[in-house]
Amino acid sequence: MTMLAFTFLACLLMTVSAFITYQDLIPNGSIVPNPCRIGLWPAVGHLTAEGGTLRNTFGADFAAAGHTWTVALCQRDSDRDGVSNGAELGDPNCRFVPNFGGSLTAPQRHPGICEPIGSAACAWQNFSCPPIVPSPPFKQL
Repeated sequence: MTMLAFTFLACLLMTVSAFITYQDLIPNGSIVPNPCRIGLWPAVGHLTAEGGTLRNTFGADFAAAGHTWTVALCQRDSDRDGVSNGAELGDPNCRFVPNFGGSLTAPQRHPGICEPIGSAACAWQNFSCPPIVPSPPFKQL
């Protein structure tokens, strides 16, 4: 049983580590806006903000580019919303270089989720925001 727990923990740590590493490989990867509500979408390449799910279109394109920010990936419009990945992530001139930065502006949109969500232009993606689950009320002791 101990070996199984160790294996699970090791896999979990590798997944979390890879996830954080990928954020550093794209412009503003750690501060991509959440298209569903106020806040951030840390797992930029996935269909949920927390990751661990299927890749979205940007995640698939990023993987196809060898997990490298290229001019072609920057100029591509992965989510087909009319705005390039670079413009959405704050690198409209495609000059970002990992560990050196570039002339970045604040990210404006999510490159893997067509926005505005639910619009006719984005109906192809068949995506909807997860419902907000309210916190349970506190019990009085």
